Amino acid sequence: MSEESAMQRRRKEESAVKEVFSWIITIALAVVAALFIKNYVIINANIPSGSMENTIMTGDRLFGYRLAYHGKTTPKRGDIIIFKFPDDETENYVKRVIGLPGETVEIRDAKIYIDGSGVPLEEDYLKEAWTTATGPYVFEVPEHSYLVLGDNRNNSWDARYWEHTFVTEDEILGKAVFRYYPIQEAGSLY
Repeated sequence: MSEESAMQRRRKEESAVKEVFSWIITIALAVVAALFIKNYVIINANIPSGSMENTIMTGDRLFGYRLAYHGKTTPKRGDIIIFKFPDDETENYVKRVIGLPGETVEIRDAKIYIDGSGVPLEEDYLKEAWTTATGPYVFEVPEHSYLVLGDNRNNSWDARYWEHTFVTEDEILGKAVFRYYPIQEAGSLY
């Protein structure tokens, strides 16, 4: 074998090694980026029950934005949040924010009143006429906590029934923002 063909063979081998390392680095960076996004930017949620119907249906899959409430932004009434269930933090739940920190929320005759208002909260997102567990309830929402309920009030395991009634800021994982499954229903939740 001539010296020139040996050099060409060495160059090909070096080129192949460089190509393999290039792919390994690219794949490693993609995995690191995906893990960063999954753990710090978005959260995936699968909806196992009908508690948020008709806004979110059983079997829907959602993305939540983990950074929605970092900094000075806090959940607003009407936001749909993904959070650790206060009675068992190994489970994640999805519900709508109804009561804000420091508020008094009264439920009577299937209507919600905030801080003694004579006008009930408008809830055009409810699935149907609310007939189950319609009150009376009075909730004093602690600071740094939220009262959350499902949109399907007749079939929602929510704050009305929980031992630990309120969701603390630390338990909030993100704001539900986008349904990606089923494909024909894909789109923003707001």
